Amino acid sequence: MTTSQRIDLGWLLDELVKGLTDAQSAVLLSTDGLLLGYSAGQERADAERFGAMASALHSLARSAGAHFQAGGVHQTVVELDEAVLFITAAGANACLALLASESADLGMIAYEMNQTVQRVGTHLAVDPRGGSQQP
Repeated sequence: MTTSQRIDLGWLLDELVKGLTDAQSAVLLSTDGLLLGYSAGQERADAERFGAMASALHSLARSAGAHFQAGGVHQTVVELDEAVLFITAAGANACLALLASESADLGMIAYEMNQTVQRVGTHLAVDPRGGSQQP
């Protein structure tokens, strides 16, 4: 599915954020950083910045997997002083990223993100831009 054929999945991200007590915001992005959707309460510019950061972190994790011949990336978790950032692979060439407070139940967030991806994974796949496959 190309990005021009995408439906708005903001409702899905809103549902995910509202269903998790300590979740703050979520974005859906292509692995090359193109914003595909974002949860309510964010300005588009902030969501685009969030997507760019998530894309960079996911790319770094993919590079580590390739370098160490350890396979693909399923999830990246960054623990900050006052928040936790989750980035989960979400179909071909797509990622789901979520920011939660430091008091969040990490296992529950990982579980719910994976459930979300499994429920609608076919809608989350994105064709790579420029016709080249990502490693």
